[in-house]
Amino acid sequence: MFASDPISLRWLIVAAIATSLLWQIPAGHYILYPFTILATWFHEMGHGLAAILLGGQFQQLRIFPDGSGVAYHSGGLFLGPIGRAIVSAAGPMGPPIAGSVLILASRSFKTANLSLKILGCFLIISTLIWVRSLFGLIAVPLLGLIILAIAFRSPRWMQEFAIQFLGVQACVSTYLQLDYLFSASAGPGLHSDSAQIQLQLLLPYWFWGGLMAIASFVILVQSLRIAYRH
Repeated sequence: MFASDPISLRWLIVAAIATSLLWQIPAGHYILYPFTILATWFHEMGHGLAAILLGGQFQQLRIFPDGSGVAYHSGGLFLGPIGRAIVSAAGPMGPPIAGSVLILASRSFKTANLSLKILGCFLIISTLIWVRSLFGLIAVPLLGLIILAIAFRSPRWMQEFAIQFLGVQACVSTYLQLDYLFSASAGPGLHSDSAQIQLQLLLPYWFWGGLMAIASFVILVQSLRIAYRH
């Protein structure tokens, strides 16, 4: 089974390190662009789905060419300020949680293939229901179609590596936005997710940013440990 091969694990670690290094050079942003858009989709879907689970309404999702995005939700949320804090945290934690699910799915070819199909379909379905920016209407379903093509047309080894690679990329994306996690602002007049949590739960934004960064690392390590357990 692919997920128990230590050579494969080493390649994934190398890929994660290479990703972090590529992000430090201008050309790297272009190479990693598709993964940036996918991570943004995970992030904004995290906000929206958390709002739904807590009794709110997920209105729309917008993704822009620069890799940024925004999710709009309305309505009251269960648990009051705690619920609002959970919705704010669900954005930054969306990519690592989704990434861990993909990594764990690699434990067997059946679940890896099924997860690729589910992810591809959900990207397309989310476009029909929530995506409302012109760029998002093009980029999100295109990513979905590419992932579905991998699920239906690529050899087994490629599917098994792809599901893990996507999972690791999603988890690593948290560390490519560390400046955002440790910032109080998301732009002129806008609070970052960490600052939004601070408004609801009092402790400073940098505490929540650090907590989410640590949690993302733990999630990645534990999911890889379980996936590669003999």
